[in-house]
Order: sequence, then C-alpha cells, then structure tokens
Amino acid sequence: MFSKTHKFIFLLIVMALVSTTVSACSTSSSSEVHLVMAPMDQMPMDVQSAPVAVQEAYQFNIANPGIMQDIPCYCGCGDIGHASNYDCYASDVDVNGSIIFDNHALGCSICVDITQDVMRMLRDGKTPQDARAYIDNTYSKYGPSNIP
Repeated sequence: MFSKTHKFIFLLIVMALVSTTVSACSTSSSSEVHLVMAPMDQMPMDVQSAPVAVQEAYQFNIANPGIMQDIPCYCGCGDIGHASNYDCYASDVDVNGSIIFDNHALGCSICVDITQDVMRMLRDGKTPQDARAYIDNTYSKYGPSNIP
C-alpha cells in the first residue's frame, strides 16, 4: 500500500507534529505567572466564608502590599481614610507584624474588581505600572482616586 519512503515521510511528519505540540505546551506553561497569595487559613472567618473572588482579592492584597499600596481605589473610600486599594483589605499592621484586617472590601465590588483586574494583568505579564494605568483609566468614571 505505502512504500517504505512514504511510510518514512509519514512518520517524520507525525514526529514533527508531536514535537511542535509538546514544544508549544511547554512554552505556555513555563511563561505562566504564579501570583503570591497569603494562605487562606490566615484570613479572618468573614473572608474565609466570602465568595471566592473576594477571598482571592484578600489573599493577593495581603501578600502584595508593595504593589497594592500604589493601586488606587475609586469606590469613594478615600472619605473613610483609605489611601490605596490595599487599605480596603488591611487597616494596619501591629508591632508584631500581625495584619489588622479591614472588612470594607467584603461588601464592595469595586474594591474587589480592581484587585482582580490587577491580578489578571500581572498573570498576563503586565507590570504593576501597566495595571495602575489601566485601573486609573477604567475606574476613574466612578469617582476620584483615593491616592493623594
């Protein structure tokens, strides 16, 4: 039916296709960005029983204050003293380094949406500065930034 040459060429084509598929799969997984998240067991019970998006937002914010303290919030929380999106999740850190949680984001979808957008952008390989520009552009329609 097939000559040895045809079988050999067919085998080479199959091997090339398999190699390309394996290569494409390994390339996508090696460039995947894993975000640093605080452990759920370190979250207050209110957070542990919240919807998953809220849980993830708390975990990410608490684990990444260096990023999130530079991300504004546009929900109007500047009026209650918040100076960044981070403040919607943590109100203070005591002398022992323990976080005093803020429950504001438990009931505010804008706070959580902003954090989820930052997380998505970082997973997509964007910088925190890119995320900040996106947040400013997207959420400024809701009100003023809480970052002075």
